[in-house]
Amino acid sequence: MPTREVYWNIHHVWIMYALLAPTLLIFGYGVYRRLRLWWRGRPYPFHWKEALPRARAIALEVFAHRRMLREAYSGLSHFALFAGFLILFIGTLVVMVHEDFKIRIMQGAFYLYFQSLALDVFGLLAILGIVMLAAKRYLMRPARLHVNVPEREGASRQRPGEDAALLALIFLILVTGFLIEGLRIAATRDPWGHWSPIGWLLAQGFQAHWEVAMMREVHRFLWWFHLVLAFGLIAWLPYTKLLHVFTAAANIFLRPLEPAGARLAPLDLETAETLGIARIEDFTWKDLLDLDACTECGRCQQECPATATGKPLSPKTLILDLREALSAAEKGSTPLIGRFVSEETLWSCTTCLACTRACPVFIEHVPKIVGLRRYLVMEKANVPELMAETLRSLEDRGHPFRGTTLSRTDWCRDLSIPSIREADQVDFLLWIGCASALNERNHRVVRALVRALGEAGLRFAILGSEERCTGDPARRIGNEYLFEQLARENIRRLNASGVRRIVTVCPHCFNCFAHEYPHFGGHYEVIHHSQLLADLVRTGRLRPRRPHSIAVTYHDPCYLGRYNDIYDAPRDVLRACARDLREMSRCRDRAFCCGAGGGLMWTEELGRRINRERAEQALRTEAAVIAVSCPFCLIMLEEGVTAKAEGRTVEVLDIAEVLERTLDREPT
Repeated sequence: MPTREVYWNIHHVWIMYALLAPTLLIFGYGVYRRLRLWWRGRPYPFHWKEALPRARAIALEVFAHRRMLREAYSGLSHFALFAGFLILFIGTLVVMVHEDFKIRIMQGAFYLYFQSLALDVFGLLAILGIVMLAAKRYLMRPARLHVNVPEREGASRQRPGEDAALLALIFLILVTGFLIEGLRIAATRDPWGHWSPIGWLLAQGFQAHWEVAMMREVHRFLWWFHLVLAFGLIAWLPYTKLLHVFTAAANIFLRPLEPAGARLAPLDLETAETLGIARIEDFTWKDLLDLDACTECGRCQQECPATATGKPLSPKTLILDLREALSAAEKGSTPLIGRFVSEETLWSCTTCLACTRACPVFIEHVPKIVGLRRYLVMEKANVPELMAETLRSLEDRGHPFRGTTLSRTDWCRDLSIPSIREADQVDFLLWIGCASALNERNHRVVRALVRALGEAGLRFAILGSEERCTGDPARRIGNEYLFEQLARENIRRLNASGVRRIVTVCPHCFNCFAHEYPHFGGHYEVIHHSQLLADLVRTGRLRPRRPHSIAVTYHDPCYLGRYNDIYDAPRDVLRACARDLREMSRCRDRAFCCGAGGGLMWTEELGRRINRERAEQALRTEAAVIAVSCPFCLIMLEEGVTAKAEGRTVEVLDIAEVLERTLDREPT
């Protein structure tokens, strides 16, 4: 079997390793610089007992590219480059073990099938991947790779020169590798050369035009040139975006495993030196790893409703700017807001979680935004005026709807629904929520739900005038103190009434009870009304008897879908009620936000209105009914449809209303 080189000797071994030593030192120092910056962050809870699901995530997300492949072209091109380089790296290690450490493993079938055929195939795959990536960036030019929302003067941006240099360098390494192989096969007349198909084809051209002496000289030069390029890439890697080769895998392994709705960590309001995030070291070290894991692919930006409607928020740009702040922390800590992140950026977020669900390396954008908001609200008392009025209403009246004259029980004055304190035995507490009790349009929804539950023979009660906001708006706006106050008050009231099972109308309330109240001692079995209705239909306790022939489309609420992975239950109800259920182009975990979350329900939007953008997407399905399962979504989409329907008759209905219409009872 021929050796890998036509001139290799012991002197070259030592020269190569002499060059490798400073390469690894430069590489190691670059990694150390980033590690030293991550260590500035606060502790992050991590348990090795969770190693098995984390390892499974590495297999699915890193090696199988599950999230990356959601976009076929980008996913396949990245996978081709990743798989090609991985196999070539393994092949290089095999050569080093065989040639330099004299452990003879490159022989027989292994040499032919892996070291010859497989390396050629995967090397070609890597070249194909790099060409596809370059074509995407420089010919197709998708906005997510090039367009960033301007936030402030001097903000960090992508470095197109670096991107081009990295692509060119990787391409050169791959091409010179094939040229070296072709020259070796040609100069040595390798009888097994045809097992390396790319190298063999190149060898035919070299043999036809060059003498053996020429091939040896060119081979010698190209081999050292290839080595310098490869070592240069290794040394440069930690100082470029290619660091994500390591940080992305680490970030996926270390990602939070709890449900998305449980990832806003409560503050220790008594001992915290700073309320919220003021400086880079106020983040956890895992948050700082997030920043270096970013691949700048822009998928978060592509999915973000704020970016899509012209607001001063791009999740990608936010992460890049925070990464700039992390690098600047080497010279000393500085405040983040104002220098690295603008206030307008923070107040543009709907906390819809579309960015996090889109990110192939599991970066957590929303907790960072809420942490920065907490600092503005609780330390600086700096809140947009209408949001500040909402917070005052929550403090004074226990709900966010400033100026409303409705009471908590106006919706059920003519209905015989017992209070939880009056009821003897009930199946559950029906939590109405502020948006249902204090918005007249949503009264029709809870009344339809109550009639459906009554027909199913369920016993339930309400808190009535004792009900208070769960605190979700306060927490998302950034007033953690007010949220905790409301949460503890609600927990005391619920526990005093012996409540153990809660059915909610609002996904925001559902998320609070299910994932956030347990931090404060509130442990309940929580069900969203879509889940309950789906179960009643499935078990036959509710039998829709007049299915609609009209077309229906369904809007996924963010706090039901992305936060809690409840996608099928609402659709199961609608399929039982309507013959024609149409999906929007953006649905399920890619659904476009209605625009109400994150406190934007109670403030003036910058740019275009998110709810109208979503209404346009719904109207494109040409459905006669837009179904929802969230009172906030209903309010927002009704306004959006009114503005965009252009004379068409399109109804926005909760799934409870859709179901009621199929029952043999007259709605009131």
